[in-house]
Amino acid sequence: MTSNPFPRLTGSADVSVRPARAGDAAAIARVQGVTWRTAYRTLLPAAVLDEWDEAAVADSWLAAVTAPPSAGHRVLVAVEREAVVGFAAVATGPEAAEISTLLVEPRWGRRGHGSRLLAAVTDLASADGTTRLEVWLAESDQASADFYESAGWAPDGWARTLDTGSAPLRELRWHVELGEEDTDR
Repeated sequence: MTSNPFPRLTGSADVSVRPARAGDAAAIARVQGVTWRTAYRTLLPAAVLDEWDEAAVADSWLAAVTAPPSAGHRVLVAVEREAVVGFAAVATGPEAAEISTLLVEPRWGRRGHGSRLLAAVTDLASADGTTRLEVWLAESDQASADFYESAGWAPDGWARTLDTGSAPLRELRWHVELGEEDTDR
């Protein structure tokens, strides 16, 4: 019998976070597409959304789940009943882990799925001995900034500008240090 990889996660069987499986790839792509079209329409170039190829995105997520580039690369899904409602992708390293994406489909928002995903990522990073978590957020993405700030994260002063093919996208790096209270759980 193996121990629970997400010790802080409790609650009913109706909601959970678990490692993504190959069969989740299409649902992950769907959540990403719906969330980008709904929450990020003003941040992303119209061409990215207009030319969205859900099958190709699903193939990319399938590869991320079944053949990650390293043991530290993981994809987690938030599930309500049997439906995948959100996901997170993270790469852990010896000193820092980077969340490349954490999305919850907007119609499933405000039910704790994002917080459960973030807690699971924190648990994985702590179990891997990581002492710091990082994420890049679009400077104008106030909803995500509010979410991470409510969880104790803060900008660390680093910024980057991405060439999106249309308007540049400026991102700020947010972080949280994992202390003893995080690694003892």
